[in-house]
Amino acid sequence: MLAPDPKVVRRLLTRYAALRIAQAERQTPAVARELEDVTRRLCVTMGTAGIHDAIARADDLLVRARRDLRRSPEADGESGLPLAV
Repeated sequence: MLAPDPKVVRRLLTRYAALRIAQAERQTPAVARELEDVTRRLCVTMGTAGIHDAIARADDLLVRARRDLRRSPEADGESGLPLAV
């Protein structure tokens, strides 16, 4: 199974959070529609039927991506390619 791009997931989570705040401050039909759209996209991207599961999976994905980045050779300044001798 292909994992979603962490950058895309991070953008969706950020947009979802911003829209939830906007909705709490002042409910408008436009914000409600956009929140519904972002919620649907986040669920589809994470392969879930509900937003709570989508957020949990997205959080797990971002934690794993951060962990993998720290372990990668590029994080140590290496390319991972063997040196030609």
